[in-house]
Amino acid sequence: ERNKRGGTTNVPAIVGFGKAIENTKRDLKMVNKRLIELTNYFIKKVEYEIPNIKINGNLAQKAPGIVNISFKYIEGESILIKLDLNGVAVSTGSACASGSLAKSHVLKAMGLKHEDINGAIRFSFGVDVSKDDIDYVVRKLVDIVEELRSMSPLGKKNKK
Repeated sequence: ERNKRGGTTNVPAIVGFGKAIENTKRDLKMVNKRLIELTNYFIKKVEYEIPNIKINGNLAQKAPGIVNISFKYIEGESILIKLDLNGVAVSTGSACASGSLAKSHVLKAMGLKHEDINGAIRFSFGVDVSKDDIDYVVRKLVDIVEELRSMSPLGKKNKK
């Protein structure tokens, strides 16, 4: 329109967006409850199965469905690659640093040490994730962490 006016409004998309907002508002409490249940289940399993980890953030004031964990004595990038090879998608650091090679300024601002930032992995859950899915991830994670720590000079030093 020669930069003079906006053109034709996409009415079906506007109506669809409005309906999506209605559905989201209607289902928000149920979705949050489900995500909190899944993340609590995941955290308990990981804390029970894997030593030398740190759950990052305030568990009472975090977004439901997201857990950030630092794995001591190993690099998060190695965990990410091995999980990816097992069909599990995670990210290193924090959401604010995803896609960046720089260390997460958010984790740094939270007071994490350099080593904890390097070993941090962010797990995100959706409502379609099952406890069986979480059990699979934790089983893989246990094997991966054991393997990587067995190769890590830091892990060997701290076993003594």
